[in-house]
Amino acid sequence: MKNHIKKHRELMGLSQGDLANTLNVSRQTINSIENGKFDPSLPLAIKLTKFFSEPIDALFEFEE
Repeated sequence: MKNHIKKHRELMGLSQGDLANTLNVSRQTINSIENGKFDPSLPLAIKLTKFFSEPIDALFEFEE
């Protein structure tokens, strides 16, 4: 699944570690999500949408 997490994170001036700490996940998790190697769980995806105050389709694009 394609995502725009990195763009949103950088617009807020946050490092991967900053975002990871806020969401209680590892920096490696954020890195893997941003690089498309890992799709977040539904609870983590919801945390991301709430943190960035964006709808889910602004952060994630489903690719078949």
